[in-house]
Amino acid sequence: MTQTTAAQGLRMTRRFDASPERLFEAWTEPNLASRWLFTTASRESHSAELDVRVGGKWTIVDRRDGVDYRALGEYLEVDRPRRLVFSFGMPLFSPAFDRVVVEIAPDGQGSILTLIQERLPAEAVAATEQGWREMFDLLERTAIS
Repeated sequence: MTQTTAAQGLRMTRRFDASPERLFEAWTEPNLASRWLFTTASRESHSAELDVRVGGKWTIVDRRDGVDYRALGEYLEVDRPRRLVFSFGMPLFSPAFDRVVVEIAPDGQGSILTLIQERLPAEAVAATEQGWREMFDLLERTAIS
C-alpha cells in the first residue's frame, strides 16, 4: 500500500507448507503461538494466554533485555480454519488498537495466508511489515514444521 493517511494499513500474503488447519492452530494454540507470535529468537521468556472465541481476550508477554513487551486484544471473528480477526495493541508503545485479519486458504498441500492490519499509521507500516516477516519466518521454522 502507498496510502499515507491515518487509516493506513498493511496487507501481506505468504504461502506455507502446512494445511489450513495446522496453520490456524499455530495462531490459536498457546504452545504453538508461543514459538513465533509476537516474539523473537532472543527472548528471555514468553507467555501466551489465548481465549479463542468471539469476545475472548488474548495476551502475549515477551521478555527481552529485561523488558516485558505485552501485546493484547480481543477476538472479533473466529471461523476455524479459514479466518481469524482480532484487535491488537501494545500499550508500551501506544494506547491505540489496530484490527488484524488473518485469512487462510488451501493451496494444494499447503496454504496461502493473507494478513491485513488495519488502522496502522503510515509511519509504522515498514517496521510492522518487517516484524510480521520475521514472525512468519519463525512460524515456518518452529510452529508448523
